[in-house]
Amino acid sequence: MTPTDILTWLAAILALLGIALLSVVITSMMQRIMSRLQLQLPKATTKKRRTETMAQAKEGVTFNDIFMFMIAVPLVLLWVGFAGYVIFHGLQDAEVLDQIEGYTTLIAILGGPALLIIKDALDVWKQEQAEKTAFYKIKAQAVIDYNDAAQKQSQLIESNQQAYEHKVTKTVAKKK
Repeated sequence: MTPTDILTWLAAILALLGIALLSVVITSMMQRIMSRLQLQLPKATTKKRRTETMAQAKEGVTFNDIFMFMIAVPLVLLWVGFAGYVIFHGLQDAEVLDQIEGYTTLIAILGGPALLIIKDALDVWKQEQAEKTAFYKIKAQAVIDYNDAAQKQSQLIESNQQAYEHKVTKTVAKKK
């Protein structure tokens, strides 16, 4: 098998994986759209109060997540796989060494755009993760503030109850 045949097979396999991933993404998006449509329909049942804890909250798949898996992952795999292939066969096959300039040019052609796309995708993904982290920090602080306020309110109620009982006891003692 020549290196060109192997690259052709590798490209075909990656194309099939891309189609499979795309079908999974489309199916997921259709399910999400259908579930949103069902939520918007009026229901005849009584309304229940919905409470969610942080553990119960679902995180959805965003466009950036899909972009990372559809573009960055296959591109990096192709780039690293081809570079590994060239290195491996370059050490074993003199024919590959004779054409090393062409292979390194192909690696550079794949690597240049791959690095730019990956860097941009990672920057967007990092920003998204930072926003999620900031949201959870705010949410956690809100829970802490709520618990603090509830504790202060309970202490105030207890203090007022004790003051009232003290006043009642004092009034009863004066009457005796």
